[in-house]
Amino acid sequence: MGAKGLPLTTKTEKNVPAIGVFATCDPRVDKPSRNRAANIVRLTAEIIAKSIKTPDGGLVPVVWTPVLIDGEKQADIVARQFKDEGVQVLVCVPDTWAFPQLSLLSLLSHFPANTPVNLTCGNSGPKPGVVFAHAATGALAQSGRLSHLNVGSWPDTGPEPKMTDETAEALIDWCYAAFTTVTLRGKRLVIFGHDSMGMETALAHIFPTRKTFGIEITRLDMKLLADMLRKGSYDKRELQELRGWIDKSTGKRLELRNQNDSELFNQSLAMYLITRDLMKDLNAVGGGFMSQLEWGSDKRGIPLPVADVMESLFNSTFDHNGKKPPLPYATEADIQGLLTMLCFTGLSGGNPPLFMDFRKVWEPWEIKNLAGKLNVKLNNSTIWEKKGFVDGDNSGSASFDWAALPGASVKDIMSRIKMPLADQFYFPGGGNSVNFVTPEGISGIAGRMAFSSLNNLFSMIWDEASTVALPEKLSRAVCQTSTATWPHTFVVPKYASMLEYKQFAPANHFHMTWDLKPARLQYWMDLTNVLSVTPWNARPAFVEKVDRPTPLLYLINGGELEAKKLLSPR
Repeated sequence: MGAKGLPLTTKTEKNVPAIGVFATCDPRVDKPSRNRAANIVRLTAEIIAKSIKTPDGGLVPVVWTPVLIDGEKQADIVARQFKDEGVQVLVCVPDTWAFPQLSLLSLLSHFPANTPVNLTCGNSGPKPGVVFAHAATGALAQSGRLSHLNVGSWPDTGPEPKMTDETAEALIDWCYAAFTTVTLRGKRLVIFGHDSMGMETALAHIFPTRKTFGIEITRLDMKLLADMLRKGSYDKRELQELRGWIDKSTGKRLELRNQNDSELFNQSLAMYLITRDLMKDLNAVGGGFMSQLEWGSDKRGIPLPVADVMESLFNSTFDHNGKKPPLPYATEADIQGLLTMLCFTGLSGGNPPLFMDFRKVWEPWEIKNLAGKLNVKLNNSTIWEKKGFVDGDNSGSASFDWAALPGASVKDIMSRIKMPLADQFYFPGGGNSVNFVTPEGISGIAGRMAFSSLNNLFSMIWDEASTVALPEKLSRAVCQTSTATWPHTFVVPKYASMLEYKQFAPANHFHMTWDLKPARLQYWMDLTNVLSVTPWNARPAFVEKVDRPTPLLYLINGGELEAKKLLSPR
């Protein structure tokens, strides 16, 4: 047989990794017990399949096998089945005792060492899968391999036992983390420019990013974008459609003084179309734009219009063509911010990311003093009066979605958005900013990635958080304190005090995504070897039914920090 030639093609097919569900088993058990074990595999796969979605709303491939892994032969069979289906995430749901080395460990030998592995079992007594789960996770931990154990609950008897909602929830959180981890491997970010304004916290750490996340960073010079803008390398008709949609959606809230302002705004919209097509051509899953200083602020050159609307459109769940998945995009070429938003978006199943300056922390005494000067009466009944808040605002990257509550219509969202002229001090190149104030009642996680050259590890400093609203007069005054024409989101962390929050911020930017759960983020940090940093005095080390259980691998290696240092790629 000769060598096989592959077809000549210029198209890349979207490859979505699959989740494989299986069970180990004891070859000595009776047939009803074997049928029950196979049924649990099928039922679990169905739960995962209907619960996990990709950021673009698509289905995650989930496959299951009726082959119970009794020994090495069955392990080889299941491995071949899974590899043929593109499985990169493994979920084992044992319901009986099994022999770890003959079953699970033999299966794992067919897969890379960084393949996510989950063992979910009931806490049953008759033919205890939980005993096998403890034996298997113990063996994996002693060998230095990470796995996650989910000891849940399902009935001890019956041919088709249904796992509890709590058990399923923990499994689904893990699956989101595992799927996000493997889907980002081999993906690409596209960054225009270098590190903006010399911000060391925004640097593209090329090698650590590649080793930790499997993500490549393509760096393009902003001259390419400037040249394509000048050449008109975009669809002129689509530009008219995009401008028409903005005009209709914002009306007089789009501030334009003359035809020159209108032409500059059109250039900002053309930047979106050009960059979108470049990103698509490069199969990019995220991007960033340096902007300051060379693009729009350095008068030694020819300042060009701001990219604010472009960045907001990328981070939003819609544009002039209708609904679309958010494509995380960082202002000021902030790579650590982009990585943060990228994982948050994946873990939440496609919720829009918010990029903010960590602009000003308002402690309770400060906001009360300001309210007194404005004759705004407070009664100390709100969380922001008691605790304070952060005014998060930045000239770019604010997703339009954050102008309204989750689930709002595009019409409602856009009715809350203004596009004032860009601040001439910061941006002499002109163009328009995006402006809104986020409403109260959005909850999720606010955080920020960081990197250390001392331990070669990424960290995530994070807390649960929610948005609050101030009385209108007070809100306007707070916005005026920083830059009134930019988007503003008033954020209150759940555990961090304002003193802690402003002292421990890892950079001048932070990021928030709604409906993102701590356990889901923690599982992802385990699978990517990112340190979890929550230095808040009020936060317990473990919050039951909120946090994921600490992996055994960490416990027997001196804790999370020591274990992750040992696991760090060299």
